[in-house]
Amino acid sequence: MTVEEVMQQLEALGTEQTKKTFMRHGAREPFFGVRIGDMKKLVKAVKRDQKLVQALYETGNHDAMYLAGLAIDPQTVTKEQLQSWVRQAYWYMLAEYTVAGVAAESSFALELAREWIEAEEEMIAACGWSTYANYLSITPDEQLDLAEISALLARVKQTIHQERNRVRYVMNQFVIAVGASVTELHAEAVQTAEAIGKVQVDVGQTACKVPLATESIKKIEERGKIGQKRKTCIC
Repeated sequence: MTVEEVMQQLEALGTEQTKKTFMRHGAREPFFGVRIGDMKKLVKAVKRDQKLVQALYETGNHDAMYLAGLAIDPQTVTKEQLQSWVRQAYWYMLAEYTVAGVAAESSFALELAREWIEAEEEMIAACGWSTYANYLSITPDEQLDLAEISALLARVKQTIHQERNRVRYVMNQFVIAVGASVTELHAEAVQTAEAIGKVQVDVGQTACKVPLATESIKKIEERGKIGQKRKTCIC
C-alpha cells in the first residue's frame, strides 16, 4: 500500500460525528475522524511496511499518526524516531497513548520516560509519565527499579496539584498504575492516592472525568488483579 491509498481508506472510514468529538478533545486539522476500532482494520496491511508506518506519522494527520502507532514494530523503532514522534504529538491521544505505548514497549522505555518527564513542554512531560506507567504495566516486578518508582510516587504527592493540566492527569494515572501493577509498592501507591485525593484537570467541553486513584486501585484489587501484567500497552 502507498501513503495515498491508506489516506483514501482512512478518509472513507471517517465520520463527522467522530471528528467533532475528537476536536472537542484537542485534535486539529487535518484529520478525518476515524474511530479506533475501524482504524484497526488497516493495521495488518500497514504493519508489513515500516517505512509506510513512518510516512503515515509524518503526514501530521491525526488518524494516520494514530494508525502508525498501532502498526509500528516497537522492537525495531529507534530512539531518534521516538524523539521525533513525541515532538509531533500535539495533543493527548498522540502523546499519552500513541507515543507512550510505543515507547514503553521499545528498548528505550526508561531512558526516554526519565528524560521526557523533565521536559518543559506539557505534552512531552505527559508522555514521559504515561510511558513510565505503561512500562510498569508490562514489565515483571523483578525488573523494575522500586526505589525510583517510590521516589516518583513521592514527587507526585508533593507536586501534582501544581503541575500542568495534562501532566496532572497522567501523574494520577501513574499512581493507579503503580497500585495496580507493582505488588510491592501497592500499599505505598494507595497511601499516595489517599494523600493527593481528587485531581482537577480541565477536560474542555467533554464528558471526561478524572478517575479517583483510590477508587480505581480498589476496584482492581476487588477483581483480584493486583500485580497482573498486560501483554501489550499499544492500543
